[in-house]
Amino acid sequence: MHIDGDAFFASCEQSRRPKLQGRPVVTGKERGIAASMSYEAKARGVTRGMRIADIRKVCPEAVILPSDYETYSLLSKRFFAIVRRYTPDVEEYSIDECFADLTGLRRPLRMSYLKIAERIKKELDAELGFTFSVGLAPNKVVAKIASKWAKPSGLTAIPGRELHRYLAKLPVEKVWGIGPNTTAFLRKHDIRTALEFAQRPEAWVKKYLSKPFYQIWQELNGACVFELATGEHDTYYTIQKVKTFTPASSDRAFVFAQLAKNIENACIKTRKYKLATQRVVIFLRTQEFRDLGLEVELTRPTLFPNDILRAVTPVFEELFSPATAYRATGVILCKLTEAYYGQLDLFGETIRMQRLSNLYESVDTLREKYGKHTVFLGASFLAHRSAQHDGERGHLPERRRELLPGETARKRLGIPMFMGEVT
Repeated sequence: MHIDGDAFFASCEQSRRPKLQGRPVVTGKERGIAASMSYEAKARGVTRGMRIADIRKVCPEAVILPSDYETYSLLSKRFFAIVRRYTPDVEEYSIDECFADLTGLRRPLRMSYLKIAERIKKELDAELGFTFSVGLAPNKVVAKIASKWAKPSGLTAIPGRELHRYLAKLPVEKVWGIGPNTTAFLRKHDIRTALEFAQRPEAWVKKYLSKPFYQIWQELNGACVFELATGEHDTYYTIQKVKTFTPASSDRAFVFAQLAKNIENACIKTRKYKLATQRVVIFLRTQEFRDLGLEVELTRPTLFPNDILRAVTPVFEELFSPATAYRATGVILCKLTEAYYGQLDLFGETIRMQRLSNLYESVDTLREKYGKHTVFLGASFLAHRSAQHDGERGHLPERRRELLPGETARKRLGIPMFMGEVT
């Protein structure tokens, strides 16, 4: 089963404030662009990433609110807890969607799989105050197709014997995991629907496509290949950090500070999992949503931002143009291996790495006690000095403006605010 919250962030706001039910609601006021929009707003022409000024033109009656990610996270936890009343096998795929395995539950719950799915959806809709779309199928890829089949608030079951009927109506680019490049390749071979892809011979798929697409092909043919990831990550193959900031900036020092902050955040994660990276990709996103990136191969694996910044600074200078406005920076740490300093070397590199390790042990201790970025590199100073988005200081959500009794900025109770007035 795949369960997807309908317009999740905007729906959370409508649930918290009943007066907003049925009205066009948009979140993202602090960023100056639409981060999420209710179906009422979508029907009036509001799209993701649209500027506030443009939203006012196409939908003057829109209620535009700052994003309250703390509350959305709390409601997400309630969402997953409700699903776990029925099955412990739940994969929290993202904040607003999950996969759940119902295999073997018909007899103990004394109802069919479809009835179980109906019961879960009914409880989610009633207890969270907004709707969810549910797909029931033999595997994850088809369940994902099913949940999107009748959005919003749909429940679609696709049994194996009926699978071909649904795939015949589905464009191949709508299959989970098939992106624009693969779609273009498949179209060159006259494959336009999911069924046409599923009917290709296995040998052809193995010859022309990589393993992930072969696995998708298997699931489109009814096999169950992708298992549920129900536990926490114990390691990572890549680590990525991306941050958007508004307004867009062409200030070199500010944009580099944003990149440095991303690198620091990525390295916090590598240290947590005792990993080191030897390949780094950095990219800058322009105001027109165009990504410009370059890759750097390090001379040896590292888990410290100092080393990465030294290596990527020349690459940043290649990418950056003072005539361009940038709205986001990002970093991807690749080629991750277990952190290891090795034996002593002639030039004292191992000693330097050990000293950095001791330093960052202290930094991480301070972070755990006093909060993230209590200590940070001078390179990211400008990113820490200003709000991530220009409107953040004036458009904070209620949950951040009004503390509950006993709360501090760092110590929070896991309780969302409901019934607040619209401001």
